Amino acid sequence: MTFDLLLRNAHVIDPSQGIDGPCDVAFRDGRVAAIGGALNGEAKETADLGGLIVTPGLIDLHTHVYWGGTSLGIDADDYARASAVTTTVDTGSAGPGSYAGFRKHVIEPARSRILVYLHVSFAGIFGFSRTVMVGESHDMRLMAPREAVEVAGSDPENIIGIKVRVGHHASGPSGIDPLIVALQVADETGLPLMCHIDEPPPSYEAVVDMLRPGDILTHCFRPFPNSPLSRDGRVKPEVLAARERGVIFDIGHGMGSFGWKTARGMVAAGFLPDVISSDVHALCIDGPAYDLVTTMSKFLPLGMDLNEVIRATTETPAKALQRPDLGTLRVGAVGDASVLSVQTGAFELEDVEGETVTSERRIFAEGCVIGGKWFERPQSG
Repeated sequence: MTFDLLLRNAHVIDPSQGIDGPCDVAFRDGRVAAIGGALNGEAKETADLGGLIVTPGLIDLHTHVYWGGTSLGIDADDYARASAVTTTVDTGSAGPGSYAGFRKHVIEPARSRILVYLHVSFAGIFGFSRTVMVGESHDMRLMAPREAVEVAGSDPENIIGIKVRVGHHASGPSGIDPLIVALQVADETGLPLMCHIDEPPPSYEAVVDMLRPGDILTHCFRPFPNSPLSRDGRVKPEVLAARERGVIFDIGHGMGSFGWKTARGMVAAGFLPDVISSDVHALCIDGPAYDLVTTMSKFLPLGMDLNEVIRATTETPAKALQRPDLGTLRVGAVGDASVLSVQTGAFELEDVEGETVTSERRIFAEGCVIGGKWFERPQSG
């Protein structure tokens, strides 16, 4: 059997298959062709990745990559190369009134995969910078349910969900009402919903109470106010009930939504995140979020197993996206893989409130394969 690309001698971690050990991975025609120990067969290109970790292609479930079309957008391909992320999911940068430009000028030319949660607000997130901050959900006149249903239906390959932002900063006087509209759009389209929450009102509890199985609450480990923890350190009953019925809890680090205090309390209570994502955008790519691997690293000093950190950035987000061909290295799956290293030392990792934790381990991006071809080649490969 002839392969296009053969990765040898890596430590493969693929939670979807229970693989955690030395393995070879081969690709042909843009898909995973074989996986196992010491694979036989010729390859057009072979890379020895001894000492490195290979995982299914990392999925960053919360990003903003409408570069040039919004003030918060970053370049998706540059981000993929730097962070070993093979699928970026843009969450609400574009609404139905701006999506056509996003698709033509960003999604279609990109070499990395971009999937989209379409904003229910007509223009998407349009006023988000260091000098101008206008919550797009403040004015209910911007809610565009009819247009959102139409646009979502026009591009089901790329639009995989609906996004809404509520909270003191995002929706202000509109409160929880934009969520009511977004839920109707999600129901009409048959798509999952991702809901942002910031400071109250509305409360964390009120928001999670409205979410359905398969919907995502992002910024789930945000600091006070609107923390998921009560003063006594217990997880709020509404949060537990939401998880029980199948709501997905996503980190969405960003510039204001990951606090060490909250994270310690949630992990101590046995409430780990379902998905770890960066919420990377122009205002946090230089800190405190930086990228997905930095966000992932923050869960190692919290005691989260590396295998579970990988699961939260591969298998689980793929399920949330309803894309069984992603987040796995099963034969026949999309030929995406991330190459990582875990280094030891003393690494300072900051939260959004300025608290720094020193970790003995940190995850680094070394390269990635997209569609069975090198997108960013490891220096040691």
